[in-house]
Amino acid sequence: MKRIVLTLVFLNSAIAFAQTDIALKDSLAKMVIWDQKVAGFQPEHKSDDPKRKEFQDSVFTSHHRRLQKILSDHGYPGFDLVGKQGSRDFWLLVQHLDQWPDFQQKVLDAMKKQVLKKNASSGDYAYLTDRVRLNTNRDQLYGTQVMYSSDSCQAIPRPTENPDSLNRRRKEVGLDSIEEYLNKMSQLHFKMNKDNYEKRGIKGPTLYPVKEEK
Repeated sequence: MKRIVLTLVFLNSAIAFAQTDIALKDSLAKMVIWDQKVAGFQPEHKSDDPKRKEFQDSVFTSHHRRLQKILSDHGYPGFDLVGKQGSRDFWLLVQHLDQWPDFQQKVLDAMKKQVLKKNASSGDYAYLTDRVRLNTNRDQLYGTQVMYSSDSCQAIPRPTENPDSLNRRRKEVGLDSIEEYLNKMSQLHFKMNKDNYEKRGIKGPTLYPVKEEK
């Protein structure tokens, strides 16, 4: 009996592996490498260098075309198609396509179907929801998009709908409290800009008090 159970587990794992689109998963991973090069710090280009913007636009435009084809062929690629990391890679690439909010909305609609089937991340869905809403001149729902006070290195949510119920909405999609999140973002921002802040006498970020859950 034990041998039969182990055999069934092996067969189920093999079937799941066979159903994973390895080529698509690998393609998304390679696209993320380029995405991070252009979305992050580029030592070869100063922030005001026109070539930096040209480089970003060329990569994002290329990604937009490829992601449109993937969405058309597969819908939103969920865990069952490309694994958890592959699904997150697709989401991350779409997050940065702010020039095409209509496409982001199409992805969001397709993603919602997979989230309801627990085949995509509800947390990632919340981040993309906020991105789309801000890109279409609406307040965000989950407080994921922030700006920073240059005087205190404190993260501040961009305009957010019904702030009083924000933590309830965040909890529903598996996110930590807004205070915990903002503190993490403040600390990360300080770490990335430490020299700049310390030159101005700022030794660390201003943090929010975090309430303990009862």
